[in-house]
Amino acid sequence: MERYNRQIILPEIGKTGQEKLSKARVLIVGVGGLGSPIALYLAGAGVGTIGLVDDDVVSESNLQRQVLYTEDEIGLSKALQAQKRLQALNHDIRINAYPTRLTKENAASLIANYDIVVDGCDNFTTRYIINDACAHWGRPYVYGAILAFEGQVSVFNYQGGPDYCTLYPDEEEMLAMPAPFKGVLGVTPGVIGCMEANEVMKIIGGYGEVLSGKLWQIDLRTMESYTIML
Repeated sequence: MERYNRQIILPEIGKTGQEKLSKARVLIVGVGGLGSPIALYLAGAGVGTIGLVDDDVVSESNLQRQVLYTEDEIGLSKALQAQKRLQALNHDIRINAYPTRLTKENAASLIANYDIVVDGCDNFTTRYIINDACAHWGRPYVYGAILAFEGQVSVFNYQGGPDYCTLYPDEEEMLAMPAPFKGVLGVTPGVIGCMEANEVMKIIGGYGEVLSGKLWQIDLRTMESYTIML
């Protein structure tokens, strides 16, 4: 247990919490800017089974913020390369790679095998698919989104709490919106991804206050953050 000593000595976690982490199954949808820190910290913490869903390949423009990857991996599958990196970080856990896009057709079969789903994607379509499947299977949905210097985090479908449609109720309107601005500071997904990993840890460990029914937001230009009730 030497690997996890620094978190086991925390009274909120302890040996019991570490055992919960080792038995947990977490699916990360999107292994890019958000998914990189989420996956790294959950693997480091000893989450027993981590699934990675992503149909994209590594590109040079990813390397500014997607810290799972290297220049040598440009053109290769993100899901498969992330699997290798995380397995090298922690050989005691299981990493399942799914080099495919999450769709309405495969969402149910993928999500049914996991306890928690974490949002590392960058589009409304996938988020509504995640939300619907999580609602169907009764799985918590840890949500995160970024834009430029700003980000937000919440937890949906947790113990009867609000779902994603509480935040964005008009699916048709959201899907009709133009593609968002692509500019982003490299550390923005790092901050938000770490916050998402933190929510996963709280859900598994059963400590702290989960962001269910709340939306946490931060502006990294001013470091102002606030939480609103949903």
